[in-house]
Amino acid sequence: MAAPFAYEQPTVQRSWHALLLHIPVLLASWLAGLAVTLAGVVVMVVLSIVLTVFAQAGADQVVVLGSLLTPLAQLPFAILVSLLGVLMVAVPALYYEHGEVVSIGAAVQLLARRFWRYLLAGVLFSLMLTIGLLFCILPGIAVALVTPVFVNRIFVTEMSIGDAFSQAFQQVYRSKDGFAFIAIEVLTLFLVLIVSLLTCGLASVFAVPMACFYLQNVGYRTGVLR
Repeated sequence: MAAPFAYEQPTVQRSWHALLLHIPVLLASWLAGLAVTLAGVVVMVVLSIVLTVFAQAGADQVVVLGSLLTPLAQLPFAILVSLLGVLMVAVPALYYEHGEVVSIGAAVQLLARRFWRYLLAGVLFSLMLTIGLLFCILPGIAVALVTPVFVNRIFVTEMSIGDAFSQAFQQVYRSKDGFAFIAIEVLTLFLVLIVSLLTCGLASVFAVPMACFYLQNVGYRTGVLR
């Protein structure tokens, strides 16, 4: 059972208030993601320099092998950045489910304790999204639209990853209020896009997390999230 205020009427003001309460954890996740990204860039630069040195020395086999393995060096950084990015949706889900402000410490403990669950869930969702986009794009859009519900199920329940994905689809596309949720979600994302474009991306720093809080509230209010 989610917190009582999760079922209250969603408003921009309510989402803004929730955002202000969670600025520390969201800012920390953003800075951590930036640090990990920069670390990945540094590693790429160092590897490029090393490969250039070997190329000048005539060690072509080493250069070829290094070129093939270089993308693998970016994999850990990409995984960490993705997990930190998911917190943008996970924090609102936890807030409305438990009714408590999510602290930096709580977020760190959560990621550390259930790292492999979140990693596998991310891999499955990314795979399904990619496959969907390859098949006439529309199936990929359908997968993308269940993101708020899927992340909620992964972070606030103990159900398996497969069950979480299946329930997310059922709640969004088979429940009586599912399409109302989709309409609000699409409109919200459109407004975030417009605001971001008009401010050269600056407003997205606030608009994106506000949208995440808003959509979680909408999910509970409409009954898509139970």
